[in-house]
Amino acid sequence: MNKILQMLKLQQQLNDATNGEGWEKGITKNNKRIDWKRCTYLECAELIESYPWKHWKNIDAEPDYENIKIETVDIWHFIMSQALADYKNKALGSMDVLADNIAALANFEAFCKEATPSDKDYYAQIEVVESLMRILFCEASTERLIEAFFDVAMQSGLNLESLYKLYIGKNILNQFRQDHGYKEGSYIKLWNGEEDNVTMQRILDSYCDITPKELYEKLEEAYPGS
Repeated sequence: MNKILQMLKLQQQLNDATNGEGWEKGITKNNKRIDWKRCTYLECAELIESYPWKHWKNIDAEPDYENIKIETVDIWHFIMSQALADYKNKALGSMDVLADNIAALANFEAFCKEATPSDKDYYAQIEVVESLMRILFCEASTERLIEAFFDVAMQSGLNLESLYKLYIGKNILNQFRQDHGYKEGSYIKLWNGEEDNVTMQRILDSYCDITPKELYEKLEEAYPGS
C-alpha cells in the first residue's frame, strides 16, 4: 500500500465532505474563505506550546511528546490540503504525481525508517518547527514545505508508519464527528468519561492492521449515542 497516496485520498475525501467540492479554489460551500497556511502556522504554534520553553514557568517540565505527535498530525492535515490545492490550481499533476514527488524528497527514505528519539535539546527542536514556519511564509514550493514537515515529524518521534496510523485515526474520527452532529453541536465528545480521541487511540492500539472502514465501525460501536 502506498501510504502517502492513501492519506492524500482520505484528505481529499474529508475536505470534499466538509468544505464542498471545489474547495481547492479557497472557498467552502458556505462561502467561508480557506487559509491552509494560517491553519498550519497556528498548529505549529500549538506544537511549540507543548515544549516548556517559557523561562518564567514550569522550568523543570519535560516536553509533552504525546501531544507533540498529535499536533504534528494536525499540521499534516493542513499541509496535505495545501499541497492538494497547489497541485490542482497550478496544474502540477494528479494526486498520484504528488505522491510520487513526495516519495522522491531527500529525507523521505529516512522518514520511512524506524523512529528514533531526537538527540537535539528542545530549544533546537523548536527551531526546526520555526524553520517550517519560515518556509511556509516564504512561499516555498509544495515539496520544500513537505520536506520541512518530515523533519518536524521525525524529531517528534514519528516515521511514515506511525504518522499513517495516527493520521488515519484523526481523519476517521473527524469524519465520524461530522457524521454525528459536530457542526450542529449535538455530537457527544465525552465517551464514558473520556474524550473521543482517547477511545480512538485505544482502538488503534488494539488492532494493528485496522482499516479506515473498520475503525469507523469500531467508533460506531463505542459511541454513547449509538
